[in-house]
Amino acid sequence: MNKTAPSQRGQLLRIARRVMLERGLLPAFSRSALAELATIDGPARDATARDRRHLLWASIDNDDSRDLDQLTVSAPGVNGNVAILVAIADVDALVKQGSALDEHARANTTSVYTAGEIFPMLPEKLSTNLTSLGAHEERLAIVVEMQVEPSGVVASSEIYRAVVINRAKLAYNSVAAWLDGTAPAPAPVAAVSGLDEQLRVQDRVAQTMKARRHQNGALSLESLEPRAVFDGETLSGLRFEARNQAKELIEDFMIAANSATARLLEAKQFPSLRRVLRSPDRWARIVELAATFEVALSAEPDARGLEAFLSARQRAEPATFPDLSLSVIKLLGRGEYVLMRPGEPAVGHFGLAVKDYTHSTAPNRRFPDVITQRLLKAALAGERPPYSEAELAELGRHCSEQEDAATHVERQVSKSAAALLLSTRLGARFSAIVTGASPKGTWVRINEPAIEGKLVRGFEGLDVGERISVQLLQTDVERGFIDFIRMQH
Repeated sequence: MNKTAPSQRGQLLRIARRVMLERGLLPAFSRSALAELATIDGPARDATARDRRHLLWASIDNDDSRDLDQLTVSAPGVNGNVAILVAIADVDALVKQGSALDEHARANTTSVYTAGEIFPMLPEKLSTNLTSLGAHEERLAIVVEMQVEPSGVVASSEIYRAVVINRAKLAYNSVAAWLDGTAPAPAPVAAVSGLDEQLRVQDRVAQTMKARRHQNGALSLESLEPRAVFDGETLSGLRFEARNQAKELIEDFMIAANSATARLLEAKQFPSLRRVLRSPDRWARIVELAATFEVALSAEPDARGLEAFLSARQRAEPATFPDLSLSVIKLLGRGEYVLMRPGEPAVGHFGLAVKDYTHSTAPNRRFPDVITQRLLKAALAGERPPYSEAELAELGRHCSEQEDAATHVERQVSKSAAALLLSTRLGARFSAIVTGASPKGTWVRINEPAIEGKLVRGFEGLDVGERISVQLLQTDVERGFIDFIRMQH
């Protein structure tokens, strides 16, 4: 009797687990971590934390997100400013340094989001419940309170521990549609008196902060992130999530909160783990790319000049801007985590146009944020740093490597999903853009559907950003291979 064929979801899950192990990531929690988890029977409490439960806190995240790391709210500020408050889940209150749960988080350093399954950095009992800032739940948090001037400048900031309650769990797409006037207010907004005006104030402040950042050289970049869509256990397509106004609101507040955290640690003479993006090594290719649009960039890396070029292209051709954006993202290179000693000059983040920057706002999903949270809590309590400079330097290297490994896993499983979708279209022809060119190979992304694969024939002389025609040669679902050949006109 024939065995039942595995579902496509199950096939992708098996691939994801295999690739996790190949990349040095742990797909499952140890017995000791699970035993430790069983002893945690409720959320953390602390009578010394400030009471901020009365504020109209709300979360905005993906529709299906349950690992909620942050809440936001606004309040009248001083001297005509607006106070923007960001509450960050106090993960360290339950996940203690050196514990079995901490060791698992330290090993993987990040949650891994694949088409087959999500591999959380922390067990779901914590990340989607006891350490998540879930709707209508009382939780401990680290609050970053910022005074924002009408110009978008953060004039001052204060950081403290507090108790908060999420009044409304909101989703990016529905909030964005309401903010831009194409849909009514989401039901959770309408259900909480005053939340609608509260969110509109936040949106106005975020747009002002965004405009100021981009004036300083923060780059307008838009990437298409595929999400697998299943009909039961069968893969039916890939959905691409575009940027929108609600995502920008959260992004701008998180950037400001991360910068405020980095500045406080520096003021306290604490070492920190900074998130940096150095000046791009492939700037010359970015200059060449801009020249194809008859724009002359300077010979040396210039974020403001690049941003002026990008924003102009976004206005001129919004439909094709993600292709240009992807090319620039590839040429900028990867961010990394590095030790920052007190008093040292900051490397900064080229893409965000900020000098003082760390990761602190997603501790349920990223281990560097847990590290920063522990440093921050020690600094606020007047205690010694919980990590030595040598430990932070090694953790920075490890977190950068594991982030890269996780990205490879997510990308490979995404490619396996794409190979499944394209497996019935061998020989089909597509328009494409070159997304990668190196001694390791040349990669292209086709337009419909927006899927990336390797160019195995006809790649000579091509570079990132060039547009060509390709034909699908073959697919390999198990290895996530999609091979194209160049069509000659």
